[in-house]
Amino acid sequence: MKKVVCIGEMLIDFVSTDVGTNLVEAEQFLKKPGGAPANVAACVAKLGGNSYFAGAVGNDPFGACLINELIDFGVNIEYVHKVTTPTTLAFISLAQDGERDFVFNRGADAEFSLPHNQTSLLLQNSILHLGSATALLGNHLFESYLTAAKYAHDHKHFICFDPNYREDLWKDKLDVFIERSMQMLSMANFVKVSEEELSLLTGEDDIAKGCEHLHAQGVQYITVTIGSRGCFLSTTTHQSIIPAYAITPVDTTGAGDSFIGAVLYQLSQANLDELTYAELAGYVQLGNKVSGVVCEYLGPMTGLTDFASIQSLDKPLKTA
Repeated sequence: MKKVVCIGEMLIDFVSTDVGTNLVEAEQFLKKPGGAPANVAACVAKLGGNSYFAGAVGNDPFGACLINELIDFGVNIEYVHKVTTPTTLAFISLAQDGERDFVFNRGADAEFSLPHNQTSLLLQNSILHLGSATALLGNHLFESYLTAAKYAHDHKHFICFDPNYREDLWKDKLDVFIERSMQMLSMANFVKVSEEELSLLTGEDDIAKGCEHLHAQGVQYITVTIGSRGCFLSTTTHQSIIPAYAITPVDTTGAGDSFIGAVLYQLSQANLDELTYAELAGYVQLGNKVSGVVCEYLGPMTGLTDFASIQSLDKPLKTA
């Protein structure tokens, strides 16, 4: 089994319990651990995989809370740094359908620095997941992203990239987001995007054509999450929609992270040189199930469960 290395932010999500209100009106909040790459690492570990999280938190109560959460999930925290900058925070309000409104208060995550002499040890026998919402903004974290991505690419490690676009983070800087995303994407074997992200990166509103554009950049495998419809899976030879499971969503925070965490858990045990479309479609289907279960709970990690439990869970597929 390969280890899954996730680099980026871990933060506190303050999720409004005043469902149906926006952040202007919300008054009550629940503290939940979050951060896209940390969510992925927790999912992989909970399913039974070997996951590492590399990032920075503040030397404060929030940082201590986050580290304890990773330990509880079984994530390796050897590369978690404590810094003097306060822990990054996010404030989230929920609409009636579970969709979200975000505001970020960026802090410690930007200070994560991965020395070159530690990169080879961290990435030994690994799949590298680059799925941070904040890494492409710059600072030390972006430099560490580049260091890890270039090392993994040069040494032919399997790389997964999720751009994790957040409009609040990229106001007036969309061209920078696209440029840096394409830089990462050019080194990736596997790319996970939303419909919005695919359109931003390719200029294509048609999913199949957008995927063809990314394949032309060298990406082997692409998953496009399409909400309640499931996931569009594309390789250089096949394309199809893998249906979602029928659920009643409570909170969609972390849905994409748990999806890709479940897929990466399965890829970590696969022969990556001989993946078939059928195998990949099966991995995506299980990812849809894990994601669906997570959406039935408040917070991105609350609904995570082990592999045997998720396999045995009887969930009906959603029909058109």
